[in-house]
Order: sequence, then C-alpha cells, then structure tokens
Amino acid sequence: MAIAAKPDLRPANPLFSSGPCAKRPGWSLEALKAAQLGRSHRAKAPKAALAGVIDRSRAILGIPAGWKLGIMPGSDTGAFEAAIWSLLGARPVDVLSFESFSEGWATDAVKQLKLDAHVLTAPYGQLPDLASVHPSHDLVLAWNGTTSGVKLPNGDFISADREGLVLCDATSAVFAMELPWDKVDVVTWSWQKVLGGEAAHGMLALSPRAVARLETYKPAWPLPKIFRLTKGGKLIDGIFVGETINTPSMLCVEDALDGLRWAEAIGGLKTLIARSEANLAAIAAWVETSDWAGFLAKDAATRSNSSVCLVITAPWFAALAPDAQAAAAKKLATLLEKEKAAFDIGAYRDAPPGLRIWAGATIETSDIEKLLPWLDWAEAQVRAEYAAQAAE
Repeated sequence: MAIAAKPDLRPANPLFSSGPCAKRPGWSLEALKAAQLGRSHRAKAPKAALAGVIDRSRAILGIPAGWKLGIMPGSDTGAFEAAIWSLLGARPVDVLSFESFSEGWATDAVKQLKLDAHVLTAPYGQLPDLASVHPSHDLVLAWNGTTSGVKLPNGDFISADREGLVLCDATSAVFAMELPWDKVDVVTWSWQKVLGGEAAHGMLALSPRAVARLETYKPAWPLPKIFRLTKGGKLIDGIFVGETINTPSMLCVEDALDGLRWAEAIGGLKTLIARSEANLAAIAAWVETSDWAGFLAKDAATRSNSSVCLVITAPWFAALAPDAQAAAAKKLATLLEKEKAAFDIGAYRDAPPGLRIWAGATIETSDIEKLLPWLDWAEAQVRAEYAAQAAE
C-alpha cells in the first residue's frame, strides 16, 4: 500500500547529481565577484589565479614534492586522454574495466591505439581480479567507479617496485578518498566533482617517473595539440605553472578557487573525506533496515563514499522484465524530481536500474537524512502502481 502522507521535510539542497555536482554549502554568485573577466589568461593576475588553483590543489591533496600538476582542457576526460595518448605504447598495458568510464579507457587502448592491452573486466558492483595485474606492464584504472559505486579499497595490489606506470582516473575520488601517491604515476580529475566546480577543465598530476617517460618515449601516432605535453623532447613546463594549452574560463577558475578556499577553511582533506564518509554512513544505516533497497557494491570495503549506487531488491521489482525494471526505476527518480526532493539521482544509463546519490563533501549529511524518507515514499508509490496494474 502506498504511503499516504509525504515526508514533512525536504532536503535544503536537493541537488544530488554525480556531475556536475552540488556547490559548497553557502555558495552564491557573490563568490565569483573577483573573477578576472575580460582579461587575457596570460596576463599577470589571471595567470596568478590559474597558478593558485594548482598550488592550493597540490597543498590540500598532499601531492608529493617533485610531481607536476597542471590544468588541462576537456575536463577529466581531456586530462586522461592526454595521458593515455602521450604515455602508453612503450610496454604492454593492463586496464581495469568495471564500469562505463573505465570501459572507455579499455576501448581507447584496444581499438584506438591498438596496444598490447590486457583488459581485466568485472560486472557492475564488483572489481576485476587485482592479483592479475602485472608489475612489468603499464596499468590504467579508475580509482572510483562513478557509474558503479565501486572504489578500490587501497593500492596494496600495485607492486612497490613496479616497472610500468600507473595511470589513475581519480575524478570522483580526489578530495573524497585517500590516494596512495607512492603507488601511482599519473592522476587526473575535474573541477566538477567533489568540490562542486564548473565543467570543462581537468587536472593532470605527473610523477617524476611519468615525466621521464614523456621525455624519452615518442608515441607512434600523431598527437592533437591539446594532448601535447612535450616539445623537442622536453616537458612543457608552462602547463604546470598556469600557462594552459588553450583558453580557460576565468569565471570557472574563480569558482574553482572558491571551492578550494572552502576546503581549506573547513580543515582540508581530512574534513572533506570525513564529510563524504558520514554521508555514506547515513545511507548505509538506512539500507540496513530497508526492505527494498541495497548497494550495487556488495563488498562494504569497495563501496564508494562519493557516487553511491543503489539497486532495488524488492520482490515486486525482481518480477519485472528488464525493460520494465528500467522504467520503474526511472519512475521513482522522476517522482522525486517532481516533488523537488532530489534531482538527477537515476542510475547511469549503462548501469543496472536503480539510483545513484552523490555523497561528496559538498553534500550536507542532514540533506541525505531528509532524502531517505522520500526514497521510501517514492518506492511505495511506484510499488502500488505496479500492484494495481497486476491486479487488473
């Protein structure tokens, strides 16, 4: 039977999209008043703002000394494509493929670059066999599966004396999870995830080992301008001090700086991670007592604390055909949007039908707690609708 009464409270901020993600608490357009608009990004003040994004990001994340960090075009995708196209091909490569975006990196390796690639796969909700990773191979991975809600629990499976490079897409992991910087060589992310920045700008971090590869290895294929990280066999250092490859949005730069200042003000990385983990804990406590919802990631150690993916486990849902399941899950998400209780929480289009709730650091746990009764209400409405159809 449907719940007659709707919950009394709605989240103060019902924006739970997994990208672009919610702004920091208290954000307003006033935060952008210092943006260097109408200026050349190569002028002194705008360039200082770009360098500020690099320097503050480095400090908050604890990126090791000797690493390079730069701003790239094309969001996380652009940054990671630049790394793949510039660095791979020198030796065989293992690719961990366990959700949509990591599957895309496997496609690049196999079909676009035609590398000697070994793709280690797993279905949504699981991780591939990490013991099969070969230390003499390069390794391509996503630290957190944004579309599956599965994360790598640690970097223990990566050999400390590895010969190959480790390329890590960390777009929904940085600022929400600890990364083992000693086990990776390339890390990329975008501004639009955990700190709620605007789209189209990516970050690229390179270890000394990655820089050495760039300066000694020349790919067999031509590189588009926006992927070129070297000139004359040497790293283009300007990229890593704020001299971007193409023109950035200075409005987005100011917004990124605002998010970084907020992160510093609340206590840095430790607090950001704690906020995200508290959000996951609130959802986990609710799932524990739910008669209809479960985690897509069955292993608690691998459950993402940023992109939380849920499946519908109720018998009424399991009895539906696959297409009907997808339609039912969409109805649930649409109901929540109509009620302005939650926006954009449907599962990713390639993932199993269900819900995906962004739980990164800009989300208040109080809003997660207000959302959960709405999930129960919406599921009851959809369940009643299908029960009525079955009784006809």
